[in-house]
Amino acid sequence: MIDPLAEIVVLLAPGAPVFKIVGAAGRWQVRRAEYGRPFFCVVLDGRCRLAVDGHEPVSLHEGDFVLIPSASAFTMSGPGAPQSTPPANVQPLMLHGEIRHGRQSGPPDVRLLVGYCSFQSPDATLLVSLLPRLVHVRGGRRLATLVDLVRDETREVRPARDVVLGRLLQVLFIEALRSTGRPDASPGLLRGLSDPRLAAVIRKIHQNPDRPWTVALLAKEAALSRSAFFDRFSRAIGMAPIEYLLAWRMALAKNLIRRKEVTLAEIAERVGYSSTSAFSVAFSRHVGMPPSQYARRSEDSPV
Repeated sequence: MIDPLAEIVVLLAPGAPVFKIVGAAGRWQVRRAEYGRPFFCVVLDGRCRLAVDGHEPVSLHEGDFVLIPSASAFTMSGPGAPQSTPPANVQPLMLHGEIRHGRQSGPPDVRLLVGYCSFQSPDATLLVSLLPRLVHVRGGRRLATLVDLVRDETREVRPARDVVLGRLLQVLFIEALRSTGRPDASPGLLRGLSDPRLAAVIRKIHQNPDRPWTVALLAKEAALSRSAFFDRFSRAIGMAPIEYLLAWRMALAKNLIRRKEVTLAEIAERVGYSSTSAFSVAFSRHVGMPPSQYARRSEDSPV
């Protein structure tokens, strides 16, 4: 069976090359403006508060995992309400190999593993648009096991610790994504996959991107009226059905162009275009350059 989430994760090729252990105690507050960078946080011990611009504040507890695939400005602070006047921008100190915010003496109230993911795909922006805007996962045996392994790895400096942490974080990233398929999740692919009728349509799109899909045909697959399907899909995914279809077709086309294993005519056929010229027009409109130019740029790219 086609697995849309697996396909997107494979194309994204997530990694976790930048991470650090942060402790905090007393009154503390950190404000960051990291637009577009995929931010993550594992709460190793204690509690804190996360306020992401555009979302309700979230109380984070030990064992929680948070992922913001395309981070906007956010504030982290102690578990109470944030200070009305942020403290002076005092440089955090290093204490026992960890960055320390707030009170510098004594044990920390909270320990976090925070960092930024990297997505190897040049189509990261397009693919991230298919993910929830905020992923917050708490509980669950599998997630708890992964967090325990991460926590254990941070407590001692073992050989290849950073390599092990990087691999664990990759698995944690995927586990967190597939743990958020709930009807109340923020719009994105996972929320759509939590709806059995929409999931059937999404799998059909991924299985047969070459079919001449229309909203009416997709609605039939979902056993819904055209208007009901359009509204339900748009609210769950965060984009209209044909917009999603086009985004997925272009992601596949870009990947095929970079791999250089098939001709442009074959790529056009695989992603649902009757001719190379029709595909080139659609690709140019969506990507901002013709396929030939994109192929040349891909050759020059280090990715």
